[in-house]
Amino acid sequence: MINFMKWKWLYFAISLVVIIPGVISLIFFGFKQSIDFTGGTILQVMITPKENQSLNEETIKQSLGDTLQLDELRTNKGLVTLRTKPIDIIQKEKAITALQRSFKTVEEVSFETVGPTLGKELLTKTLIAMLLSAGGITLYVAYRFSELKYGVCAVLAMLHDSLVLLGIFSLFGKFLGVQVDTLFVTAVLTILSFSVHDTIVVYDRIRELRKKSLGLSYVDVINTAVTETMSRSINNSMAIIFMLFVLWLLGGDSMKWFALALLIGTITGTYSSTFTAAPLLVVWSDIIGKKKK
Repeated sequence: MINFMKWKWLYFAISLVVIIPGVISLIFFGFKQSIDFTGGTILQVMITPKENQSLNEETIKQSLGDTLQLDELRTNKGLVTLRTKPIDIIQKEKAITALQRSFKTVEEVSFETVGPTLGKELLTKTLIAMLLSAGGITLYVAYRFSELKYGVCAVLAMLHDSLVLLGIFSLFGKFLGVQVDTLFVTAVLTILSFSVHDTIVVYDRIRELRKKSLGLSYVDVINTAVTETMSRSINNSMAIIFMLFVLWLLGGDSMKWFALALLIGTITGTYSSTFTAAPLLVVWSDIIGKKKK
């Protein structure tokens, strides 16, 4: 049997290598937030240019004139996304009319407005939801396993997965312009539950082995539990990973980053349940053992 717990500090080092760049990005750059959090308007139009006419940011801005004060402008094969401060329908119609004067055809695809108050409220509720989830999971796991260390270590592993995902999307926002929205929040909360679910499978096997294997040390029990549950965790996760990978490749723009967030979270959740949550129990046991001596 492979002694996985022998390299626990290597697992922690790998996690730090992944987490630290993301944490630095979170501190200095934060997230590129969508209008779900900041408030504003996103207007999408499909534009067909006239013959010998180019469709680029400069020509679109010239066509709009002073009808809109743009915060962001993106083009993708004729689909033009305009982001502004909150505007009403009259201002939207003026902008579309201005574009219609300059281009062959202009068709409205979507129009979404979120007030700044609603955006702040959504951000506050998101943070509260994450804190309540972490607190509830700590208490529940500690109660079910009759020891506080199981709840604390499970939440630390969950925090590990959250930091990886949040840090990566902070970097994506800085270098790729990826915005976080309500779908990203949904992905984060989903990953928290997946991470804890996989961790509990390992912890449950540890509890069973402690009752049956009275001659084994606590570290040996954890190592045996990790070995016995690893194939199950990997097989279960690979089915999800393949599905999410295909969804990321073939899904539309609205689903692409949501699928990628779930994909990253599934990978890190599978890793942390074995190589973070279980080794943390060993470290906790070592610290308590030294204090008793």
